[in-house]
Amino acid sequence: MIKLLKYLKKSSSFIIMIVILLFVQAYCDLSLPSYTSDIVDVGIQQGGIENAVPLQIRKQTLQEIELFLTEEQKELVEQCYQEQEELWVLQNIEESKKEELNHIFAKPMNVLLSAKNIDAIRALPTKERNQKVQELLKPLDMQPDSVIEQSAVLFLKQEYAAQGMNLAAMQIQYIIKAGFKMILFALLIMGAAVSVTFLSCKVAATFGKDVREKVFSKVIAFSSAEFDKFSTASLITRSTNDVQQVQMLMMMIFRIVLYAPILGIGGIMMVLGTNTSMAWIIGVAVGLILIVVGGLFAIAMPKFKSLQVLIDKLNLITREILTGIPVIRAFSTERHEEQRFEEANKILTKTTLFVNRTMTFMMPTMMFVMNGISVLIVYKGGYGIDSGVMQVGDLMAFIQYTMMIIMSFLMLTIISIMIPRASVSGSRISEVLETEITIQDAPKTKFFLPEQAGVVCFENVSFCYPDAEERVLSHISFIAEKGKTTAIIGSTGSGKSTLVNLIPRFFDVTEGKITVGGVDVRELSQKELREKIGYVPQKGVLFSGTIESNLKYGKQNASEKEIQKAAEIAQALDFISKKEEGFDTPIAQGGTNVSGGQKQRLSIARAIAKNPEIYIFDDSFSALDYKTDVALRKALKSETKEATTIIVAQRVSTILHADQIIVLDEGQIAGMGTHAELLKNCEVYQQIALSQLSAEELG
Repeated sequence: MIKLLKYLKKSSSFIIMIVILLFVQAYCDLSLPSYTSDIVDVGIQQGGIENAVPLQIRKQTLQEIELFLTEEQKELVEQCYQEQEELWVLQNIEESKKEELNHIFAKPMNVLLSAKNIDAIRALPTKERNQKVQELLKPLDMQPDSVIEQSAVLFLKQEYAAQGMNLAAMQIQYIIKAGFKMILFALLIMGAAVSVTFLSCKVAATFGKDVREKVFSKVIAFSSAEFDKFSTASLITRSTNDVQQVQMLMMMIFRIVLYAPILGIGGIMMVLGTNTSMAWIIGVAVGLILIVVGGLFAIAMPKFKSLQVLIDKLNLITREILTGIPVIRAFSTERHEEQRFEEANKILTKTTLFVNRTMTFMMPTMMFVMNGISVLIVYKGGYGIDSGVMQVGDLMAFIQYTMMIIMSFLMLTIISIMIPRASVSGSRISEVLETEITIQDAPKTKFFLPEQAGVVCFENVSFCYPDAEERVLSHISFIAEKGKTTAIIGSTGSGKSTLVNLIPRFFDVTEGKITVGGVDVRELSQKELREKIGYVPQKGVLFSGTIESNLKYGKQNASEKEIQKAAEIAQALDFISKKEEGFDTPIAQGGTNVSGGQKQRLSIARAIAKNPEIYIFDDSFSALDYKTDVALRKALKSETKEATTIIVAQRVSTILHADQIIVLDEGQIAGMGTHAELLKNCEVYQQIALSQLSAEELG
């Protein structure tokens, strides 16, 4: 899974933008509870007066307050206020000085709120006055700062009223200002969330596209040896469903996994700034969540890991059934195949239901924990409010911050549901990407020798399939010359198709070497080698499109005249011309809308249209009737007189006139020569010929 992160490189700028937006969103989210607290505590309870620092104060009132201040404190007050007629007006000062003034004014205001004989205190001698002041201030040392500040606000309300200020307007103004800020933050949260979602989807989609392309490119480069390790159904699942699982996780990582820690850590910092005495409640909440999640995952994790394997199995059975429908119907085994599918589907459904049912316990349990924690906070906070160490707004903010912290953990646990399955998918994708391709170009490739153009030479070639114990081919040596036809015949399983598949390097030889154009095929570029070859497989393969697009598959710039000539040589022009759309006739996927013989002729025409130096026909005439076979070989002979032709055949009649016939028996050459020569000196060929033709025909 981690190995796939390198495919996020091209989206690094978007990822940085996502992180920045997440910090903006988290900052706004974490700011809202504090504004809610301010509206309740300051806006409603304190009438819009934030603290004990008066915006303006009468000279007489300030003189009364100064009775309780030290000389240094008086000096600070005089620095921060400016005299205007009968008032002292607060100047524009730093927040740190405001905090200091708040601490200076709060206690004297509390004393003045209840004291009555201020003039008498002022008239006392300095020493006695100082003693009296200390006596009045001493009881306040035992009270919480929040209680002292709230009492000071009451004093300020009286002071502002005495000045004729509109207290109701002040309160409304404060609430509107705080509310406007909350609306602004809410809009920022919405904008950031939408942007993060958009960018996350873009990054994840780009990641999925790149990984799918990489997997497909890798699979295209696989040799037959690598294909043996993975089933076709598994490769399809890995490049689609598995990539989708990882892509979804990537999207959720950027939207939630990165955001949850930012929100959680920020929430903890804000909680500690609000009230540290109840911080233990958060620890209890997190502990309960971890216990619940740990228990659920211990039960569900093994099932998560088996889901993708079960999907593979279902895809394999589905593909096998759909491909073999004609055979299934012919043998009336529909019910048996339905049972196979139902069994695989039932196991997958049962596993999915088990996982989902297990995870359904998560959300109700989490909600129970969250609501229980809320009740606990209200219960403990009520005592704090009663004792004056906490305000109502602080309690509300504490609940919101705690819910944010719990939600951040909850978001991570929800994502953790996806992680096991995506992790398995990531491993399966990496397994494909890390598979070593056995057939690769040499570090320094060579070029064909012009004087050896089209010549194919087998020099003591032996071949054994990977992990097989016995050789399929042993000590094969022959030369297929330019302008001549070399035929290969033998019983079923003698290694005919394997032999010709070694020429375009579908496999590499185990021993010996094969040269094309005078150069070992392992020293040639695969692209250059295969450009020289027109290959017609044993089973005709057509691609969805039109007849024309299929004939141009090996040579995209082939002219209309060239593809018509190729179709004529392959004896395909007759049936093409009978179709209403001619060469523009659509071909269904796999060529299912044409017959086996037509498919084979189109495959042959495709190779002819390429006009290669070497033709390889791997039993490509088996679906043709005798008349068409004869006509095709006659037309092909004149077309390929300048090329090397290698034909794998089951029928002796197909290769009667070949310049060279190689007879294979159990992977070894049992005979080599012309038809007439082999009838005289090769017993294996004689047996094959007599089994297909009469003595008169052979004579």
